[in-house]
Amino acid sequence: MNGIFISLEGPDGAGKTSVLQAILPEIQNMKREIVATREPGGVRVAEEIRQVILNPKNTEIDSKTELMLFAAARRLHMQEKILPALAAGKVVIVDRFIDSSVAYQGYGRELGVEVVDWLNNFATDGLKPDLTLYFDVDTDVALERIMNNRADEINRLDLERAEMHRKVRQGYLEIVAKSPERFVKIDASQPLNQVISDTLSVLKNRFSNEF
Repeated sequence: MNGIFISLEGPDGAGKTSVLQAILPEIQNMKREIVATREPGGVRVAEEIRQVILNPKNTEIDSKTELMLFAAARRLHMQEKILPALAAGKVVIVDRFIDSSVAYQGYGRELGVEVVDWLNNFATDGLKPDLTLYFDVDTDVALERIMNNRADEINRLDLERAEMHRKVRQGYLEIVAKSPERFVKIDASQPLNQVISDTLSVLKNRFSNEF
């Protein structure tokens, strides 16, 4: 039995991590075991790479190095955790996957979508989620949330100028428009309880036979 692969995407400050933590207790009645994980990270070495990427002190990391570090972490994560869980028929929900690299490095860093797509395909052997939930929020609102709610854990990417964050959001919107069969867009500017409710509704409608 093949597993179900779901990714959560959105700009920093969209609240997707909070949503994931909130929905997990609500979907434990699914017929399959649920594996929740994150990128970059998810397995030991990938978590170590995460610390390198996000450390605000690592200012010498340029855009291309950043992209390749993300790809290396993704490869490790996929091989060690995602693929075995899918092969066992589990539901894998990952906080960020391939679309983050396209949005952040392809659009935000302006490395080019084609380059990032190629590297993603190389790292993942073409693996794509069955469903991607995109949490959309205005850039100014997202940055305000970051500064108000995550002041003690601001990372290297959070410190980028607002213009880069706007490019990332625009990139996400273009990615969503290109693959409407895979994406569902959720208005993340709403109160958190409503965003959680909308997310649960999408999952239960899409995978009704799993509940």
